[in-house]
Amino acid sequence: MGRRRSRSVGGLRSRAGKSALRFVLFLVIAIFVALRSRSKHKADANSDSPAVAVTTTRDTGRYKPTGDEGLGAAVAIMIDNSGSMKEKAGNDTRPKYQVARAALEEMLASTDSFAAKQPGFPIKIGLYYFSSGVHTLTPMQAYDAAAVRAALDSMPSPKGGTAIGEAMDVARKSLYESGVIRKYILVVTDGENTDGRPPREVAQQIAQRSDGAVRQYFVAFDVDAKNFAFLRDVRGEVLSASNALSLRASLDTIYRGKILAEAVDAGETLTPPPTKKP
Repeated sequence: MGRRRSRSVGGLRSRAGKSALRFVLFLVIAIFVALRSRSKHKADANSDSPAVAVTTTRDTGRYKPTGDEGLGAAVAIMIDNSGSMKEKAGNDTRPKYQVARAALEEMLASTDSFAAKQPGFPIKIGLYYFSSGVHTLTPMQAYDAAAVRAALDSMPSPKGGTAIGEAMDVARKSLYESGVIRKYILVVTDGENTDGRPPREVAQQIAQRSDGAVRQYFVAFDVDAKNFAFLRDVRGEVLSASNALSLRASLDTIYRGKILAEAVDAGETLTPPPTKKP
C-alpha cells in the first residue's frame, strides 16, 4: 500500500513538473514572438516600405525645353565603356572600345561636309560614356572636330557594368537643353543592361513624354540586336555590328543616312507664327 502511494505521489510530481516545464516554454515563446513583432513594427515605421514606393507619384507630363528652340539638330552619343568593351569582336585585333572610338571619330567627320553644304543649319553633338554610371566627355555643343577627337582619346579604360537606361535618360536631358528642334539619341553598346532602369522602360517614357520628338537609335556591337527590339515600338531603330567594318557601316547608315538626312527637313517641324486676322 505504501509503495502504491509513493508511486502515485511520484507520478503526480512528474506530471506537475512536465506541466510547469511546458508552461515555462510557452511563456518564453510568447515573449519572443511579442518582442519580434514589436521590433518588426518599429523597423517598418522607420523604413521606406514598398507600398510607399508604389504610391509615389511619377511625373508623366510632356518634356519641356529649357529655352526657345530653333532650327538645328542635336545628337547625344552614348558610348558603352563597360568591362566587356576590353574584349575583341570577331577577327579584330583591337579591343572593342578602340574599334568603337575610331569608328565614331570617322562617323562624326562627315559632319564637316554636311555643315559646308548647310552653313546656316547648326549641328550640336554631346559625347558621353557609360558603364555602371554615366559620364560626360563633351557637353552638348556645336560640332568641333578637334574637341571630339580629344574627348574620345580621354576616355578611361573600360570597367564596370552597363547602365544603358540611365545613359538614355541623361541623353534625353541634354537634348532638351540643346535649344534646337531635332533631337537624336545614338547608343553604341556591346551588352545587356546591368545597372539602373531597363532601357525598354526609359525608351517608352522618352517616346511618350516627347511625343516622338526624340528619335532613338542603337548599334548593337558584338551583341544580339534582338535585345533591343523594343525600339521598334517607339519608332526607333537598332542595327547590328560584329566587327570594325560592320560597325563603321552601321554608324554611317544611322548618322549620315538617317540623322543628317532627316535634319535638312527640320523646318517642317517649326510651328508657323499665328496669322493676324484682318
